[in-house]
Amino acid sequence: MRISVRWAIVFALLIQPFSAGASEVSSAETKLKLEKTITGNISPKSVRASKTGYVSAHNMMYRHSVTVYDAKSLDLIKNISDQVDLNKLGQKGYVGLHRGAPVEGAFSPDGDYLYVTNYAMYGKGFNREGTDKCSPADKYDRSFVYRISTTTWEIDAAYRVGVVPKVVDVTPDNKYVLVTNWCSYDLSIISIASQKVVKTLKIGAYPRGITVSKDSKFAYVVQMGGAVIHKINLETFERELLNVGSNPRAVVLSPDESTIYVTLNSSGRVVAMDLATKKVVRSVRTGSASRSLDISADGTALYVVNYTSDTVSKVRTSDFKVMQKINVCNEPIGITYEPLHKRVWVACYGGAIKVFSDSPSQ
Repeated sequence: MRISVRWAIVFALLIQPFSAGASEVSSAETKLKLEKTITGNISPKSVRASKTGYVSAHNMMYRHSVTVYDAKSLDLIKNISDQVDLNKLGQKGYVGLHRGAPVEGAFSPDGDYLYVTNYAMYGKGFNREGTDKCSPADKYDRSFVYRISTTTWEIDAAYRVGVVPKVVDVTPDNKYVLVTNWCSYDLSIISIASQKVVKTLKIGAYPRGITVSKDSKFAYVVQMGGAVIHKINLETFERELLNVGSNPRAVVLSPDESTIYVTLNSSGRVVAMDLATKKVVRSVRTGSASRSLDISADGTALYVVNYTSDTVSKVRTSDFKVMQKINVCNEPIGITYEPLHKRVWVACYGGAIKVFSDSPSQ
């Protein structure tokens, strides 16, 4: 009996390095493989993964819906209509039912809520819908952000923000919801405690991408109609401008927060900025019209959709080599990395979602 136990221990020690090594395969070493194409009554402008096993798609005014999927099974959980009674949601002065146009979404850090921006609102009281080419002088209608409970999958709150709200993000401390407003050239800051917009900051032409530091002290807001990122102190609301290159659109931070990665839409590139030196240290062309991007949980790979070249690119962060370029669909517009199952979800504007595995076990 003693001998068999001894051999069991030896065997366990022998296989331990191999099992440990297998679990430590980085995203830079794996290959994207198409796992499923999701279709249905969708026209996704964007997709967003939670850390709790859900992925949402935001289907604009073309479908007036948000669709939510199980990140493990890839099945549809709920098709949520964007029709609301604003008065019942606490927004006084509105009569009857209204519809939105879901464009982007973000989950709260605890996974309890999904916040969704609406490009425009439709119904009584709304008659000046914003456009992609606009300025504050146009005086288009202001719009709303919805809050969706992940328990009931129903819209339970609405917040009036700026004109043509686009990207939304929630600070890791669950204190603020941040919203970039495309046509009013500003950033709305919603206090989760008070459930109100407590600050509006001027950004400049076409604010879009947002990312927030882990300690919730700084927000990085992309100004697409320029060449800068606004680094905003969320305690004092003072800012610093970081020059990254013309026409920046989407932004993510490395896990150690030493580097910020940005897509440059007009040049079809992704760049890396060292936040210590505030200099762009790497750049690579990924395709035509580099739009959305996300980063793997381990920070070793970036995933980028190239809108007019119909491709998705996987970039190794260590040397900025394009590891894969895949013909994915017509007009890929959104992308998200789902960390629990190591999958990459791609929003195809024409009416599909492509789900890729990026794990050695799949």
